[in-house]
Amino acid sequence: MTFFLRSAVLVGLIVLVDWYFFQAISTVIRPLSAGKRSVITWAYWGFTLFSVVLIVVSWLYPVHEWSKFGRVYVVSFVIIVSLSKLLGIVFVLVDDVVRGGRWLANAVLPSAQMTNTAQQGEGISRMEFLNQLALAVAAVPFFGFVYGMVRGAFNYTVHRSTVQLPTLPEAFHGLKIVHISDMHIGSFTSPEPLKKAVQIINAQKPDVIFFTGDLVNNLASETDGMMDVLKQIQAPLGVFSSIGNHDYGDYVPWESKELKQANFERLKQVHAEAGWTLLMNEHRILERDGQTIAVLGVENWGAAMNFPKRGDLQKAYAGSEPHPVKLLLSHDPSHWDAQVTTQYNDIAITFSGHTHGAQFGVEIPGFRWSPVQYFYKQWAGLYRKGEQYLYVNRGLGFLGYPGRVGISPEITVLQLERAAT
Repeated sequence: MTFFLRSAVLVGLIVLVDWYFFQAISTVIRPLSAGKRSVITWAYWGFTLFSVVLIVVSWLYPVHEWSKFGRVYVVSFVIIVSLSKLLGIVFVLVDDVVRGGRWLANAVLPSAQMTNTAQQGEGISRMEFLNQLALAVAAVPFFGFVYGMVRGAFNYTVHRSTVQLPTLPEAFHGLKIVHISDMHIGSFTSPEPLKKAVQIINAQKPDVIFFTGDLVNNLASETDGMMDVLKQIQAPLGVFSSIGNHDYGDYVPWESKELKQANFERLKQVHAEAGWTLLMNEHRILERDGQTIAVLGVENWGAAMNFPKRGDLQKAYAGSEPHPVKLLLSHDPSHWDAQVTTQYNDIAITFSGHTHGAQFGVEIPGFRWSPVQYFYKQWAGLYRKGEQYLYVNRGLGFLGYPGRVGISPEITVLQLERAAT
């Protein structure tokens, strides 16, 4: 199916859903004055027209070339409104099914018409209730997702964990690691929220910082105007980073393979200009008081949902064998079960991101849920298998939906301790 055909189908669905949902609105606004009904009607269908125009514009001017505000917020707002209506029409459908059932009963069993007429007042009340319920159900996700855009997107939350390792050299006892991931810097329309995040990161006084991929949405140019902020992310033992699936530029069209590769090369330069050590299937050694640990980093390696397998853990691991503790940066947490724990049982901790916690879910003491758990066994927080650990960061930024509901953007503080023997 071509892009234009898909877009035409989408336009048709939007108009159909809006027409159907308007039946509920018409019922609810019926008691209002003619002037108020007219204002609501024009506003409702005006937004529908705006949504259709937006789709038509995307035919001529691809979305990834729009301004950040239009791409991030305008498109997302239209999607939120449409999804909210889809939830609401479930109750409009119930209304129509009930009405259809009564019509059929009256047609087949004329004697039932008298009973229905006798209860007409009750029936109309019930129908009005269902239409009001449709609006209420649509309003809940609408206001929830709008709140997630306004407040949830930048509600940076610090998660703290401690891991005890029996082989940790004494010199590294108490090592404080700050772990961040999935910045998706192209979704920030201003550097101010990112500055706030960096202030929180530096306030943790980390010894070392790990960044586990997806610096950008697609293009290295998304970092333009943000470099001064990225350079402020610093730690005494350094900042180490890895590559995520979005960093390759796979999700936008390119005129040539050369331009795509040039974009990726520029992205690698951005890491260097920020003062970060980008680990491309390689490792580095951290030393304190003559004692050492190894930090390994691989390119994206995903075992789930057909994400790219470009990482080479064997190459990154080679030469790190003598060091008693090995820490791995690997963007996709499915790498841990698929390869790390099965082939490299002396990699103590793997640091990942990628899932964003779906940017939507519930996290309360004793219970947490997110739709992403149906796709990823490990999707947020600390996991353990034997003597190996995995930490999945919930992400610092956002993608697609420009907000977070129930799953806050995360700054991880993980402290290493030498386990008593």
